[in-house]
Parts: sequence; structure tokens; C-alpha cells
Amino acid sequence: MKPPTGPEEAQLPASDIRAFASSCTMHGLGHVFGPGAPPARRGLWAAAVLLALATFLYQVAGRVRYYGEFHHETALEERESRRLTFPAVTLCNVNPLRRSRLTPNDLHWAGPTLLGLEPAEHAAYLRALGRPPAPPGFMPSPTFDVARLYARAGHALEDMLLDCRYRGWPCGPENFTTIFTRMGQCYTFNSGADGAELLSTPKGGMGNGLEVMLDVQQEEYLPVWRDVEETPFEVGVRVQIHTQEEPPLIDQLGFGAAPGYQTFVSCQKQQLSFLPPPWGDCSSVSLDPDFEPEAPGPLGTPSPGLSPPYSLVGCRLACQSRYVARKCGCRMVHMPGSAPVCSPQQYKDCAHPALDALLRKDACHCPNPCASTRYAKELSMVRMPSRAAARYLARKHNRSEAYIAENVLVLDIFFEALNYETVEQKKAYEMSELLGDIGGQMGLFIGASLLTILEILDYLCEVFWDRVLGRRFWNRKCPQRPSSANLLQEGPGSHRTQVPHLSPGPRPPTPCSAVAKTLSASHRTCYLVTRL
Repeated sequence: MKPPTGPEEAQLPASDIRAFASSCTMHGLGHVFGPGAPPARRGLWAAAVLLALATFLYQVAGRVRYYGEFHHETALEERESRRLTFPAVTLCNVNPLRRSRLTPNDLHWAGPTLLGLEPAEHAAYLRALGRPPAPPGFMPSPTFDVARLYARAGHALEDMLLDCRYRGWPCGPENFTTIFTRMGQCYTFNSGADGAELLSTPKGGMGNGLEVMLDVQQEEYLPVWRDVEETPFEVGVRVQIHTQEEPPLIDQLGFGAAPGYQTFVSCQKQQLSFLPPPWGDCSSVSLDPDFEPEAPGPLGTPSPGLSPPYSLVGCRLACQSRYVARKCGCRMVHMPGSAPVCSPQQYKDCAHPALDALLRKDACHCPNPCASTRYAKELSMVRMPSRAAARYLARKHNRSEAYIAENVLVLDIFFEALNYETVEQKKAYEMSELLGDIGGQMGLFIGASLLTILEILDYLCEVFWDRVLGRRFWNRKCPQRPSSANLLQEGPGSHRTQVPHLSPGPRPPTPCSAVAKTLSASHRTCYLVTRL
């Protein structure tokens, strides 16, 4: 197009579609709106541009819909480490109470709950324990503490632990922490409680972990009087390997170690990472067992607070503690929280039924933790002691050979290797991938880019300015009014005089830009001045 050569020719304004199409980087617009092309050619190019634009929008809609579904994928990776933190190991004797420590007062308070005894059966049960009957005029205590019962009558670690070694170095009861579970009083090795330094190991294999020799004390086991829910029929210890941040759930997740055997436990560490909503269903906010929501809601809704790191077992225990505390005004001895421990009568009348009802309803909503660690285990066993070692062990621990065979076990826990597995959930479709797909589809079908979008936005702004704001601005700035200009004649040596109006009627408004217009004559110049 040639530049304008006269005052009647002007360039196309920026808001004109033909000017925009001639300079836009989007392919095909110049052929649709360009001057001089036959209508048929323009129509074909218009159809091609619309078809390409429709295909592009269809592809983009599919990518956006896929991104909005928040898919994820799982990646498994094997990693190596020079040193691994040793896990916490919790041990529980399957027998919760020692027969030699039970008293008539204990039977009066805890007999119906823990043993299923009726008051009339106390004398017969004491005879089965080898204990004298209650003295005449026996009066039970006015109060009773279940936690103190387990601490006093449970198996003491000092009596059970015959030998302890970690990586060949001696250890003892001071390396264990007392903890209460549904199995009574238990003990945790390497718990990290009270700021204790966590133990680690630089090697895998036997001899580089924990090795303990335990006496299960079968002579202290309670006689089975009748079949109740928690009556133990087995002998040995229950063991759970877990992280220091996770409380033990040994009655459900623990494995057994039997006397007369040495049990080898080969562990492999696994680190799990899950995605939060909307890609997954994980949580990292702990549930406070003492927190009561103002409005009723799901029992397992996590609440912020000064709580230990979130874990699945911890969330379940906190949820159960809150439910039992709300129903009964107390908590069971193994539950966290600051509520008082239930009495044996509250155990029987309220706590046990409430906990069973909660488990049946499955009302605790506890999602997976966003980051957790678990330990895969492989167990193997050999008989012990051998005939050659039975006499030596009996002499060393001042027991008979038959007692050693029926009561002593060895537990050896170690890492198989220092490498560990990571199982990580990842977003299957990131925002960067969505933008890359949109950019690829845009370049393939319509030959555009991000700058093309900016050009379109700039053109729309020009249209809005010229067609809407511009018209209002000029109408407000230059309203039509009667002509009030004065024609001044000025020449060499003459004074300026005012002349009358050229026409008696109103004259058309003068554009704002035409402040002065020069009219050339032979020897005089006239200036038409417009008042703004």
C-alpha cells in the first residue's frame, strides 16, 4: 500500500481489522482480511482458519480437562546410604499381669474386667494362683488405678532381660522406655524419648543391630479361667518395629517370638511419600486427643496444635481417645491425652463398649501421612539352646535346662543392607506440561505464540479506546457551540482591528487540533483563532 500523498488520503487506524490482520503474527488472517484478494479465496482461507482454530480449542479443552482430574503416578527408587538410623523396637510379654503380684484388692476391682471373674469366684481363683484367700473382714480400697496395676503387676524388664547387645556393645534396661499398650506394660528400645540420641548403624547384617535374650517367665502366667476377649493362649513376646515418631500398635501390627527359638529379623527401610489433595488423600496435621470441636464434625478431622508428627496409628489412637473421653469422661490406659484413666468399672460399663462401637462404625477418618517410614521384615528361626549349650546357659542364669528350653528366647534384629526404597507419588501432569502442550497445539494449528495473544489483546484495547472511550472523550472535549472567533487583519505598518463576523449565523465547530489555520494572501495574512 502506498503512503498517502494528499490530505484526502490517510492511513488505516489501528483499530481497523485490516490493519490488524496485516501485522498480526497469527497465520491466515492476512489472507482473510487482506485487500485485493478474490472473495472465493478469502472464503477458503476463512474456512481453513476457523477449522484450525476449532481443532486447537478442542485439543486445549482436552488437555485442560485432563489437568483438572489431578492424576498422579507412583515412582519406586532404590537409594544407598552410608548410615541408617536404627528403628524403635517395642517388646511386650503376651501375659499382661504376673500371678505373684495380684492381690485380693486387684481381683475385687479388675477381676470382672480383665479376667471375667465373678465376686464369688475370687477365693477359687486365689487358690489357683497358689495364694491364700482374702483375710476375714477384707475391705477393698476406695479407689483403684489401672495404670498402677499394670506398672506393679506387669512383667519387669529387669527380670526378663537376660542379655542385651547393640552392634556388639552391651546394653541394658536403661536403654528401654516404658510404654502402655492394649497388651499392658511394654518396653521400647531406641525410642528417642526425653531427647535421647537415636542410635544408628553403618553396616548391615547380623551383629550390626540389636540382639536380646529374654526370659518370658511362664511360671508367672495367669491361669485361664474362662474365655474372654483378651485371654492369651500363647506364650512368648510380641514385637513391633516402627519409627520413633509413630506410637506402637503392637496388638495388631506386632509379630511373635516364641521361647526355645532364636528369631532373626532382617529389615529393609522404606520411605513413603504421598500427595495432598486434590492429587491424593494425605495429611500432615496431627490430631489432638484433647481437642473438642465447637461444632460436631468427623471424629478424625485433624486439628493444628503442639502434637507429635502425624502418623496413621497416632491419628487412630487420638480419635479413639477423644471418642471414649466424650462418652465416658475418661480414657483407657494405652490412649493418649490428659483425661483421667478409666476405673475398672468404667472399663467394663462404658470404655470397652464405646470403643467396640467406634470400631464397628469406622468413624475415624485418618488419611495416609504425606511422609512416613516403614520397615519390611523377613523372619527366620532356629531352635535354641542346643544340647551343647543347654547346660552352660542353665549354669550361667541359675536355671534348669528344662526352664531354659521353655522360657528363654533370643531376638536378633538388623538391617539387611544400608540401601533403602523410596515410594513416591508424583503429579502425572504438571502446569508446565499443560502450558507446553497448549503452546505446541497453538503453533501447530494456528501458528501463534504467547506474543500473538498479546497482539490480540492490544488490538482489543485499541478498538475499545477508539470506538468507545475515544468518541466519548472527543464529544466531551469539543462540544458544538456558536462561533465566537474574531477575524483579525494585520499588515505591515497597520494596527490590529476587529472585524465583524463573516456570517450572521453559527458556523460549524472547529476541530480541537485546528487551533490556528494560516491563510496566505498577497500582502496580508489572516489568522482564524478559535477559543477552546
